[in-house]
Amino acid sequence: MAILTEGRIVPLIALLLVWVATYVAINMGKEGKIKIRRIAGLDAIEEVIGRAVETGRPVFDIIGMGQFTDAYATQTIAALSVLSHVATLSAKLGAELIAPQARVDVMPVAIELVKDAYRAEGILDELNVDEQLPYLSGTQFAWASGVIGMASRLKPAAVIMIGPFWAESMMFAETFDRVGAMQVGGTARTYQIPFFAALCDYVLIGEEIFAAGAYVSGDPQQIGSIAAQDWFKLAAIGLSIVGALLASVGVNIVTEMLSW
Repeated sequence: MAILTEGRIVPLIALLLVWVATYVAINMGKEGKIKIRRIAGLDAIEEVIGRAVETGRPVFDIIGMGQFTDAYATQTIAALSVLSHVATLSAKLGAELIAPQARVDVMPVAIELVKDAYRAEGILDELNVDEQLPYLSGTQFAWASGVIGMASRLKPAAVIMIGPFWAESMMFAETFDRVGAMQVGGTARTYQIPFFAALCDYVLIGEEIFAAGAYVSGDPQQIGSIAAQDWFKLAAIGLSIVGALLASVGVNIVTEMLSW
């Protein structure tokens, strides 16, 4: 039996290179050698929270219905990083934060992140978990109805919606627009991005939400992982261009190499 199966050699080499690149990128991140470009939607978060303080109205942070065990776990983790950032700014500036929850496995993590932010500012006793991070429902439209009802009653000045979203994205965006809230929206679910783009003041498109988690947290592991992914995307683009140019003159070496 062959040690290496034909057709699996290139994927194996690519996997090993991913490990090496990620390790190198994380170390570079720890040394401050990798920076993430400015993202307007994230820079605007402090502005929209400041608006909530000025108007005396709450700020909503909605992380979506993702779980830690589904295909959208990475989006949920990015959303939680943004929630931590929003909670820190809310506690520092004096804004009332409302973050309705939809998943019982994610909710305890969200609560602890918000508690940590309030604790760091010395105002943990001002946090009312039951009122500010209520569990509404694990069913999509029941949860959406709960969020819409809260928005209609409380009329927030701002909302940050970053995470995995489904059909409720347009319902949320329309509702918050109707109550006059400034909106920052972002998701990596491509079918929902147009709805945020139509109504939100600032939009994070696709993979920008993954960069968002690293951007606001400054975590070198997240920053390094994102940098390594970008390196491989650039390598794939370069290989595609070279392969196309060579194939146009009858040289199929890239195609043959990838079939190893």
